[in-house]
Amino acid sequence: MTKRVRGAGAAVCAVAVAGALLAGCGDDGGGGGKENSASPSAPSVAAPSASGGESSGGSGQMTEDQRSRKALVPQAKISYDKALKAATEAVADSKPVSVELKRGAGGKPEWHAKVAASDGTESTVRVDAVTGKADKPQTKNEDGDDKKELADRLGRASVTAQQAADTATGKKSGTVTAVELDTNDQKKEIWSVDVVTTNDWNKTTYDVDATDRKVLREHVDRD
Repeated sequence: MTKRVRGAGAAVCAVAVAGALLAGCGDDGGGGGKENSASPSAPSVAAPSASGGESSGGSGQMTEDQRSRKALVPQAKISYDKALKAATEAVADSKPVSVELKRGAGGKPEWHAKVAASDGTESTVRVDAVTGKADKPQTKNEDGDDKKELADRLGRASVTAQQAADTATGKKSGTVTAVELDTNDQKKEIWSVDVVTTNDWNKTTYDVDATDRKVLREHVDRD
């Protein structure tokens, strides 16, 4: 009786062990466990930006003119008024007619200034925008009528170039990159003043009355 019970107990143990082994094999095979029934998660991939470009403040959103101003204006260490002073000193008894910041030979920034003597003889003087050194004046060959016309315009302009520029920068703070004595559509003498704002590199042109400093026109160039 004792042997029969022991034999039966051994058989039960053998069955239990076999069952455990089968259960373990089923899990390893990947087909019977709940955890292995699900497919592994695929790595997430970020969707590309809908805009596909740089932020609005980046250089990719600037126009060609804006990029040009951004590259040129900070390089100029000499202001427009100092450039005009150097130009008028290079030509005796002359008055300013215009000045403009440009890219010179070799990519150097320079001011192109035009001044006129009392008889209306016009000369061009290039002034290094970094050192302030003026080149030799280049005198324009004009007839007597053209000289008289320019002399008369300068005589009617009671407002100076610097006063006109001060009026323009009083309207909008920025860097003066050009000043020119001109005549508008109403045949009035004006100073045309360009002001570049360094937060957006736009250029604003002000037409300032050359007799009373009144702003006659304002135009923003966003190109």
